[in-house]
Amino acid sequence: MYGMHQFPDQVSRLSDLPTGYDLLHHPWFSKGTAFTEEERDLLNLRGLLPPIVSTIEGQTQRAINNIRKKSTNLEKYIFLVTLQERNETLFYRLLMDHLEELMPIIYTPTVGQACSEYLHIFRRPMGLQLSKRDKGRFKQILQNWPRKDVRVIVVTDGERILGLGDLGLGGIGIPVGKMALYTALAGIHPGHNLPIIIDVGTNNPRLLNEPLYLGLKEERIRGQEYDDLIDEFVWAVQEVYPKALIQFEDFANLNAFRLLEAYEDRISCFNDDIQGTASVAVAGVFAALKETRTRLADHRILFLGAGEAATGIGHLIVDALKEDGMPEPEAKTHCWFVDSKGLVVTGREGIGGHKAFFAHTGEFTADLLTAIRLLKPTILIGASGQGGSFTREVIEAMAAINDRPVIFALSNPTSHAECTAEQAYGWSGGRAIFASGSPFDPVTIDGKTRYPGQGNNAYIFPAVGLAAVVTAASRIPNETFLIAAHALSELVTDQERSEGRLYPTLTRIREVSFHIALAVTRFLFRKRLARVKEPADPESWLRTFIYEPRYPDYTRLPR
Repeated sequence: MYGMHQFPDQVSRLSDLPTGYDLLHHPWFSKGTAFTEEERDLLNLRGLLPPIVSTIEGQTQRAINNIRKKSTNLEKYIFLVTLQERNETLFYRLLMDHLEELMPIIYTPTVGQACSEYLHIFRRPMGLQLSKRDKGRFKQILQNWPRKDVRVIVVTDGERILGLGDLGLGGIGIPVGKMALYTALAGIHPGHNLPIIIDVGTNNPRLLNEPLYLGLKEERIRGQEYDDLIDEFVWAVQEVYPKALIQFEDFANLNAFRLLEAYEDRISCFNDDIQGTASVAVAGVFAALKETRTRLADHRILFLGAGEAATGIGHLIVDALKEDGMPEPEAKTHCWFVDSKGLVVTGREGIGGHKAFFAHTGEFTADLLTAIRLLKPTILIGASGQGGSFTREVIEAMAAINDRPVIFALSNPTSHAECTAEQAYGWSGGRAIFASGSPFDPVTIDGKTRYPGQGNNAYIFPAVGLAAVVTAASRIPNETFLIAAHALSELVTDQERSEGRLYPTLTRIREVSFHIALAVTRFLFRKRLARVKEPADPESWLRTFIYEPRYPDYTRLPR
């Protein structure tokens, strides 16, 4: 429990609870078959349940058994969402107890398929679903949400869902999945969470021509109309939920950077695709430096892709080099980019905005392999969404240049990964230091098993969110994500490094999230960005906020 901090939705009197059939169907308060004999009499449940009283452990075992009988991951996803809708406590107990097994279902890669199939698997609305037709009424609509102490909002407009593109209203699955991880990984009470999609139309012809599509069948709005809509949303949140952190999620490149720049110095917000991805990738780079016994200044990084994820990583690497005393102009030269047209160099047509910062003087080449041979990078990072683009020739070229080539294939979902773990290890003769965005199975080469690291944003955003919640942070500066990257890299154990891992095992992710949150919490207090008084013992204080999914004893409530 929160200790001195009361959970949202926590009732103080028996009269605050629904009873009977209504209680059984209330996801926040239901215990299902775990209501005790005394509770069944007290709350008019007698006859509405089987006669045997279950434990939450027995319910969890029954649920995981049912999931394992499902033939597809999408069916497993539907089961989990349905469970969340009827018994929230059991959903989170199940997720926390079987995190390694269920995280790829509730999050990437299965959540991408669920978003793609949203119009076919729709059962009940999830989160808040705003649209451009609601302009002028966002404040009123935000107040319709039944939970009033919202501290974390994940919002998308559905235009760039993972590597799948414009999925319109189906993109709501991403905020819903991320909110679940805020609770399962960092212990933020689900009553603080609010997933939102803003439907501004879609440019996906499949959806525009689909009779069952539930979103607006209109082309996306752009320009001032779009900006005004987002601005109304942002300031409505400040009025209705003044303590809330806003996480911008899966916005297209043309909007993601602009929105972050417009609001990052004014409200508590961040963009996970830019800053969360950057933080987890840079943490992997820091871990790789320990493996190669080198300094960051010794490396040249080549990126495939120059969108929000890739350039976000580049900016954080520049910040890390500046932290070590390197001037920014020199730090930038350690990062090179190949986009869909080729190497990003000065004088090339069509380079503007976020790419221009990383345009260097050099020979232009239109393909990745030639760029590798020209630049001789020590680290290759893929954030392109182009599955299979790290070909055998690319991996072999990196291995020819480097004794221990560092290769990160970060694109999601799995089908969009630039290469697999088996390809990276196999084509490099087992010498690659590898990480990916999606999970891959261990690979055994020459009798040695390597466990590929998954550079999953879930190591970062829940921890940052927890720190923002407990401190009521006024802003989340970009430096926050460098603090988180350092903290994450320091949490990899010697045993994990010996197995080839660049990140802690998923079985430790709750512990890892707590320690990253603690580092970020201390940073926010140090920078005077917290809107609460700094405690004498931040670690003990932070632990009082951690939610554990346990059933309450309703017989102890006063009438």
